Amino acid sequence: MTAAKTDLIAALETLNDAVPQKLEGLSEHDLRRPMTPTGTNLLGIVKHLASVQAGYFGDVFGRPWPEPMPWLGLGAGINDDMFATEDQTSDWVRDFYRRSWIHASETFAVTNLDDTGLVPWWPEERRNPTLGTVLVHMTVETARHAGHLDIVREMIDGQAGRFAGDQSMPEDFDWAAYVAKVNVAAGVAGH
Repeated sequence: MTAAKTDLIAALETLNDAVPQKLEGLSEHDLRRPMTPTGTNLLGIVKHLASVQAGYFGDVFGRPWPEPMPWLGLGAGINDDMFATEDQTSDWVRDFYRRSWIHASETFAVTNLDDTGLVPWWPEERRNPTLGTVLVHMTVETARHAGHLDIVREMIDGQAGRFAGDQSMPEDFDWAAYVAKVNVAAGVAGH
């Protein structure tokens, strides 16, 4: 495996490790409840990431995901992949996410960085990306949604950072004073 391939996979794996940690310790209600006007919720984001990971590192490289994903199929509603239905348990979503990473890892093992796949929903001129391109795409996608998870989790119970105990978010910091300082700056700039 090339150093570039190893680095790209490691970057995505770091994000993949952080994503399910945002679900830890919350009730089913908190995992599922919409936290924004567009319905953003923790479990839905993880289901979405598992779905796109399964597709981009499965179907795109000739290794179809072995189970149906009707929430992405013909006739599926808009954003059906962005929430867990009543029969999709949080354990099922967590397991789906874990299995989608295993499936992706198996694709990495048999695909070179410059091997091309087929993404039929991309514009024709970009429809045959390399594994490297798809790794970058999924890293950006996962990072974007990991940020959503961070914010939604903080809105639910105040847990901030990539994971519980994240050193970049010190617990002994005076967050209330910091928020007040930011609010003052916003108020002054707004006048």
